[in-house]
Amino acid sequence: MSAEAGAAENSPAPSGAEGAVGLGTSAQPADSGPGQRRSRKRDIWLHILRSSTRPKSVWSPMVEGLLGSMLVLLGSFGVGWLVSVSPLSRQPWIIAFRTETVGVVVATIALTLGCWVMLRAWLRLGRVLENPDPAQQWPTRSLRTVNAAVVLWSLPQLIAIPIFSRDVFAYLNQGRLVLAGQDPYTTGVSTLDNWFQLGTDILWAESETPYGPLFLWLEAAVMGIAVDSPDLALFLFRLACVGGVVMMMIFVPKLARIHGIDPARAQWITLANPLLIISFISSAHNDAIMVGFALAGVYAAAHGRGVLATLLVVVSIGIKPITIVLLPFIGLLWAGPGASWSRKFSYWFLTAGIAAALMITIGLIQGYGFGWLAVLAGTGTGSVFWSPIGIADGWLGTLLRSFGLDSGWTLEVFKVAGRILSVIVVLWLMFRGDERFIVQRMVWAFTALVVLSPIIQPWYLLWLLPLFAITGIRKDWQFKWVVFTIIFFLAFGASDQLSIYQFLRLDQQMLALSITVSWICIIWLTLLDRQTRWVVWDGWGLPAVRFEWPRLRGRRSAEPRKDDDDVAPVQLTQRSTAGPVAGSAAEPEGEETAPGAR
Repeated sequence: MSAEAGAAENSPAPSGAEGAVGLGTSAQPADSGPGQRRSRKRDIWLHILRSSTRPKSVWSPMVEGLLGSMLVLLGSFGVGWLVSVSPLSRQPWIIAFRTETVGVVVATIALTLGCWVMLRAWLRLGRVLENPDPAQQWPTRSLRTVNAAVVLWSLPQLIAIPIFSRDVFAYLNQGRLVLAGQDPYTTGVSTLDNWFQLGTDILWAESETPYGPLFLWLEAAVMGIAVDSPDLALFLFRLACVGGVVMMMIFVPKLARIHGIDPARAQWITLANPLLIISFISSAHNDAIMVGFALAGVYAAAHGRGVLATLLVVVSIGIKPITIVLLPFIGLLWAGPGASWSRKFSYWFLTAGIAAALMITIGLIQGYGFGWLAVLAGTGTGSVFWSPIGIADGWLGTLLRSFGLDSGWTLEVFKVAGRILSVIVVLWLMFRGDERFIVQRMVWAFTALVVLSPIIQPWYLLWLLPLFAITGIRKDWQFKWVVFTIIFFLAFGASDQLSIYQFLRLDQQMLALSITVSWICIIWLTLLDRQTRWVVWDGWGLPAVRFEWPRLRGRRSAEPRKDDDDVAPVQLTQRSTAGPVAGSAAEPEGEETAPGAR
């Protein structure tokens, strides 16, 4: 027999196993041989090893997530990015926390452990809310519960010192550049007095801004209000990002309903996961605003309000120009299902015309023209080791260097090739594909731009996750891929961006400590914890294969043998275990499916 992965705590014992846990029974057929008994015992032990339990109520994961968020908050005071001119840097307890070895060790452990406690709470919350019938949607009021969890787990991060990234400090000095009458698209922040004292990474010193023109106004407005208070400026930027998260909380369920996807599950996957809370609130990345307006634009287009949709997407482009890739598909949604090619081209031109007119107007008023186009054309310097281009460059570079050949050209070639290929993919999806799945085509076009870039930051996943969630992430390897990606970026972020007092010389030690804590937690959550290891064991949606190990026969057999082999052949048994599709449930009543929005 085959053991089922992730069986519930109250699931029946495996076939042939009687009693409390199915061990030590004597209920066996008279003709069962030693091989069958060994197989049955092995299956029972696999059942015990892979079994999982569900929380009895939502309160346990809700409180656990809050505890994890509080640990992250505590750790941020010790190893978060705190600028030297902040009044907090003169508090005695924070000084001790940041300059004493014991304090830094405690802060590193608290920050890293808090991330994994939040992840465990997220997985447990989804487990307790999931309908026992996988073909059905989550119970009523599940969406309200998920929203409450997002709010509860996010509150401590409103006052956390920035972690995982210090891009928010670049916002401060770029706002000062705008107020000083300089062009952030051509001038680096190093032209400002005391720019380094506001925490901006030295990599930004001579770099132009990668953000859209509307965000430059937001940066200037925040710095105009905060003046010389970096803590107030950080809090205002964080509130702006919270606004983007709220927009996501509104439109993710709406778009999920349009596509026949469980809105509570889509909200849980997108908003409640710790990577989003940390990246969009703790780190205060402006990507939250970009994604919020993009989702609002897609929703408006799905209901035929093309002008409004274009305006909303233009605001998203004004935050980060990357979402310009959505415009062709907004035009397709606006044209409606079954539109002729002439109608499609008409709406493409109309969408592009409205967007261009708005961006030209903004450029003329602002005085920076089309500097943001240079940002859109660039792909950044260098690469990261986990991006496909980074992997290909590393392999080819290593191969060339092993033969004593020059490898300095490989990255540029791969960058150009990736840019060309991504444009081809976008054009292909614009002109080809089922008209019932325009949003899915848009998602894959956006994905091509991200995946074929040499730089893929951890929060780039959060550009794509809401769009995949609203169109359906199946409960098989697709969801596991999401979880494992979040796990990777949590472990990387917790160890990569630690602000360690330089005179302690503990940078490498704290990096190793954080990675060690992460590995312990990953092993515990994926292999040992009965409330979370279902992510590894349960519902791969792939054919199950059972191997019967060869056994040596006796020297003599009562039955005639056809050959001299003493080893029984390996037996394979296959059966389909395809998991249910997340969006297979019937669409809820009261929500009308918009034409062409699938």
